Amino acid sequence: MSGLRSVAEVSGAARAPVVEAPRYSCAFGGAFGATLGIFNAVPILHSGPGCGMAQQWGQTLAAAHNGGGPYGSTSTPCSGLMEEHVVFGGEQKLRDLIASTLELVRGDLFVVITGCVPALIGDDVDAVVKDFRDRVPIVHVPAHGFLGNSYAGYEAFLEAFADQLLEPREVEPLQVNILGVVPYQHLFWKGSLAVVKETLARVGIDANIVFTEFGGLANLERIPAAALNVVLSPWNGHRAAAKLEAKFGTPFLAFPNVPVGPQQTTRFLEALAAHLPAAGERIRALIASEERSAYRFAEYFAEPLISGFPNLQYAVVADSGTAIGVAQYLTNETTFIPEVVILTDDPPEEAREAIVRALTDGIDGPLKPDVVFEIDAYLIREQLRQRVFQLVLGSSLEKYPAQDLFNAMHLSIGFPSFDRLVVDRNYAGYRGGLALMEDVMSKWIRPS
Repeated sequence: MSGLRSVAEVSGAARAPVVEAPRYSCAFGGAFGATLGIFNAVPILHSGPGCGMAQQWGQTLAAAHNGGGPYGSTSTPCSGLMEEHVVFGGEQKLRDLIASTLELVRGDLFVVITGCVPALIGDDVDAVVKDFRDRVPIVHVPAHGFLGNSYAGYEAFLEAFADQLLEPREVEPLQVNILGVVPYQHLFWKGSLAVVKETLARVGIDANIVFTEFGGLANLERIPAAALNVVLSPWNGHRAAAKLEAKFGTPFLAFPNVPVGPQQTTRFLEALAAHLPAAGERIRALIASEERSAYRFAEYFAEPLISGFPNLQYAVVADSGTAIGVAQYLTNETTFIPEVVILTDDPPEEAREAIVRALTDGIDGPLKPDVVFEIDAYLIREQLRQRVFQLVLGSSLEKYPAQDLFNAMHLSIGFPSFDRLVVDRNYAGYRGGLALMEDVMSKWIRPS
């Protein structure tokens, strides 16, 4: 489906297409969120004054009530472009803004993010930024809104660093970079990245996750030293990985999602062992230990699961990676039945066939979900109206329709989420399925 519902369909008038409540911001928001995910990185916004505030309320707080940190709130430096700058240009204002920011803010890294107005009027932002490179580490991320959505902004952020900051390094044979998990856009980004790093550390692999950790600039500069880039997404992060491969010769492994539960985590580790055979023996030992432990703990929820809702039918409304991980776990490792999976991240056409395969061939048993690509909240509700299910795993936009229209339980796992706080909660790794079932079954025990 196109994901677009025209105004004409609503009002009868022949007007441009509109979308009700898409599940992401623009590229500007994605680059802004990625910058905030780097410890001690300072965003400098070259845009209209409303752009930064829109991301503060629409990108960070919508990501399960997260804030932007010390540099991502109302104190974020912004050039505040107005009508006069459309006529006369905004380069001098940006130059003055960068100079004053360097005087007032003590950061390790400065990231100039440009919005729509500079792109339209042709400000030479690269030239302005270059004048400050002898003073501080600083990069320019062109992330005008019409470049794409938040996911495109994440790609633009990584590509800007590859082009402007990173230099070749000696390869560390057991270092990998983790890509594809988008700060704020993926609700569980902080906890998921930490679990992946901790899991790989147990088999001797140094996972450079870049985001959340202290030493953000140093982690960015380590990217070219990796022996492998690991992309945990069916499509996002692939463009940046290809850029890194072209520039530094680093191959990449694409896994369609952050692994959820024992089966997926084992598959992920086995794929990693094929690329890093030096870690193979430790990976096999970890698999044997963690699978046994995870299934032992799963026995504790087995009885209430079977007595409470065996063969429960469910719907998923989320980005592709999150949806794949959750749907495969709920169907392959519990008794749940997938009714429909609605994907809200607008993946490119060339990625959609593989995503559908992951949600059909990757799901055991004869009952496969319908797979729908849709970004329009109205059309998503219409898709749900046609189904029968007892549980919706989606965004907070599905909460009240789930309860009022479908009499179903609801759990927010996708962007936007205003009905739960997520700090480091996550569903990643061998114990991730247990955490997911705790949240799902708690909705049955105490609906809300």
